[in-house]
Amino acid sequence: IHPRNVITFSPTLISRQLQPTFQFGRTEVIDNTLNPDFVRKFILDYFFEERQNLKFDLYDVDSKSTNLSKHDFLGQIFCTLGEVVGSLGGRMEKSLGGIPGKKCGTIIVKAEELSNCRESVMMQFCGNKLDKKDFFGKSDPFLVFYRSNEDGTFTICHKTEVVKNNLNPVWQAFKMPVRALCNGDYDRTIKVEVYDWDRDGGHDFIGEFSTSYRELSRGQSQFNVYEVINPKKKGKKKKYLNSGTVSKHFSCYMLFFFLVYDFYTFSFIWFPGNPAQPTSLHYMNPYQLNAYAMALKAVGEIIQDYDSDKMFPALGFGAKLPPDGRISHEFALNGNPQNPYCNGIDGVMEAYYQSLKSVTLYGPTNFSPVINHVARYAASIKDGSQYFILLIITDGVISDMAQTKESIVNAACLPMSIIIVGVGPAEFDAMIELDGDEVRISSRGRNAERDIVQFVPFRDYIDRTGNHILSMARLAKDVLAEIPDQFLSYMKTRGIKPSPTPPPYTPPGHPLQTQI
Repeated sequence: IHPRNVITFSPTLISRQLQPTFQFGRTEVIDNTLNPDFVRKFILDYFFEERQNLKFDLYDVDSKSTNLSKHDFLGQIFCTLGEVVGSLGGRMEKSLGGIPGKKCGTIIVKAEELSNCRESVMMQFCGNKLDKKDFFGKSDPFLVFYRSNEDGTFTICHKTEVVKNNLNPVWQAFKMPVRALCNGDYDRTIKVEVYDWDRDGGHDFIGEFSTSYRELSRGQSQFNVYEVINPKKKGKKKKYLNSGTVSKHFSCYMLFFFLVYDFYTFSFIWFPGNPAQPTSLHYMNPYQLNAYAMALKAVGEIIQDYDSDKMFPALGFGAKLPPDGRISHEFALNGNPQNPYCNGIDGVMEAYYQSLKSVTLYGPTNFSPVINHVARYAASIKDGSQYFILLIITDGVISDMAQTKESIVNAACLPMSIIIVGVGPAEFDAMIELDGDEVRISSRGRNAERDIVQFVPFRDYIDRTGNHILSMARLAKDVLAEIPDQFLSYMKTRGIKPSPTPPPYTPPGHPLQTQI
């Protein structure tokens, strides 16, 4: 028995205040299919710097009741909006879960930024001499419209109603936003397929034609006629002309771009004090995260959605390394200098906790080796396919200010941004100077090409009621707020346009160099 499918969509936003899950909407019901392609779209405000949790529930509809408890639950997925946006081509595929011990299939979620197009279009189509597909009657035709995507695939955007037993159907006029039809790109291909409806869901293909919004709006009296072509019939029959025609009456009247780049994130953590002491900011409290862990988790959980392989090089600076106690400002948290990559933010957190047990924390606070390390990676890929984000978490007063300023000025012409989170009660005046919001940072008479540094002191975001989740959400929102503009400023100044499918990042061949 094929189910009648419907998806419910429930977002939760974690930003200035925590909000409970609420149902945002439901798709239409599609009868008798195990592979539904839903038409209804959901328009959401997207905030790069916020964690926007989403839940999709799939149901088999058994009646006209709107109460979901009256229908069969088929599975669900949890994700974030950033995870969808950060997927290649804005297309995320996940396995459905929620039913123990059962494979529930997969769900594909696509995201595309809406253009700033405010036009809507009213269209009405009619068919003429369409192919007869039913043995005991004529065809029951309907139209399916597809918008082409930047990666060459197609997304369904509209279905007409079914006109029963008619080879010369006249479908009802319908209105839709131009952005839904072509995302504001008047020359983008629009594909229209013609089907004969069958009760069992196995609709018969009659034929198809392609057009564009610009083509639709052309012509004398704004009238267009398209031949409906069935490629299989055309290939088999020499005298085949078409499977009928479809004509259209058109009227137009007046009534956001997902950049799919691979963000590559480096994490550096400053290691002062004794983590065994409760007074240390690195103290491993069994009941709550320390300040370093909270800052790392807050920023990392959002930024990881934009990294394609979720493998992060995580390093520390300011420590004596075993076995001989050498001082390093650039060491792998996982203890492997040849491969400092950690699997996801959870992997970074685990490596951080393990490193606290093996290294001896030691000053001074030198930033320039850290910045130069990431700059070497960024300098190897300047075509815009990769963008590098360096996250530095520190509680120390900077010790190499002059060298750090020079490193930032040099890095400002590279595809990278620097996030600095200050934890603890120290004075961070020097960090504010590095931020460059008021006065552009300079070194040796040379100004930075653009502002690439964002600094925030974590203490300014601590919730007074002790709600650490809210504290972390506030921190992430502000610390990531400048990343999109910094990213765009690099791309625009170099005339780099969005690439639909960026190549995967391959680190340079040389191993991580540990400075002594």
